Amino acid sequence: MVRILEETPGDPTAIDRAWEEPETFCVLPAKGDVSAQWVRAQWELLPERFERDHFALLTSGSTGAPKLVVGERCRAEALARLLHEVQDSECVAEAILTLPLSYCYSFVNQWLWARVVGRRLVPTLGFTDPARLAHTLEAARDGMLCLVGAQLALFEEHLPGRTFPGIVRLHFAGGPFPQARLERLAERFPNASVFNNYGCAEAMPRLTLRRAEEADEPLDVGRPLPGVELRRGEGGALEFRSPFGAVALVEEGRGRVLDPEEWIPTGDHGDAVQGGSWRLAGRKGDVFKRFGEKISLARIRESVAGAFDGEVQTYREVDRMGEEGFSLLLSPTPSDEDVRAVLLALRRKHPRTHWPLRVESVERLPRLPNGKVALGELETLEGKTLHWKNRI
Repeated sequence: MVRILEETPGDPTAIDRAWEEPETFCVLPAKGDVSAQWVRAQWELLPERFERDHFALLTSGSTGAPKLVVGERCRAEALARLLHEVQDSECVAEAILTLPLSYCYSFVNQWLWARVVGRRLVPTLGFTDPARLAHTLEAARDGMLCLVGAQLALFEEHLPGRTFPGIVRLHFAGGPFPQARLERLAERFPNASVFNNYGCAEAMPRLTLRRAEEADEPLDVGRPLPGVELRRGEGGALEFRSPFGAVALVEEGRGRVLDPEEWIPTGDHGDAVQGGSWRLAGRKGDVFKRFGEKISLARIRESVAGAFDGEVQTYREVDRMGEEGFSLLLSPTPSDEDVRAVLLALRRKHPRTHWPLRVESVERLPRLPNGKVALGELETLEGKTLHWKNRI
């Protein structure tokens, strides 16, 4: 039977102890709504051999329901060693945690990396305690920081004007890469090399990597890691095979052992580009036709992100004529000047048929326990402000 660890923010000691013991464990998010009883019931759907030398994390499946992703410890340790090499991390002395360890990105890229290569791990409570986080970042010496793009707005809100020269590696994953904010990042983290990391929970979690300066487009996620294969599957769906990926999944009441030769969907669409890199077109559902023209919501968000210094999200809906469309949701609430800049960016880069049905905003976006935006809640979110409405 799987051992259940309820995450304690800022204190990874229970995970440290669990990794040293052979029994498989599952990390439950501190603010999640999944119970230990649910995890144990799902675990019964897997073969007995997974009860040792593995670990499990939770993510959301295609329907938004919880999904159990099972990794093998030796594969995860091998990935951590590889990341140390390809991320040029020999100069890094410490990893500063701002994300939950129930999130595969921080679990492998920081906690497990620090354990495998013998570096210091510095837990924090993140922006729950901004003053202590600022002190930790200012005291950093040759530090590594892993963030999601949404946290940049929190830096501006809670730590305006503060700079952190002790950070030498800055990693982003779990959402759009903030390519349009590289100048601001260079001011705040003047000594940091910035990396765009791409992957998914099923990859445990890394598939590609690129340095920020190697491309101008945020949707360019770089080249696959050594040993990782990517391909464009049916309908443009991006699929992978990896020697580091998950070995089993439990989703919607069904356990599945993954075949090493099986191509696993990432949930994104994408294409290979010159030089061996891959360019995303967006999540499943982000690419659709409106009035017969193909629209990529990822490209729409990319265009708007260059004009609005905040978070940019979209959600699908149907217009009054029954035609597929979408609305644009900004956060925090923009000024009138911001809205004009957004509309000008759309006008410059996209035909009118690609424009949103509405431009709306909320002061704060709803979030999942791992810090990602709760995309399934955007359409029905209350308190949205309407700034502009499309007349076609």
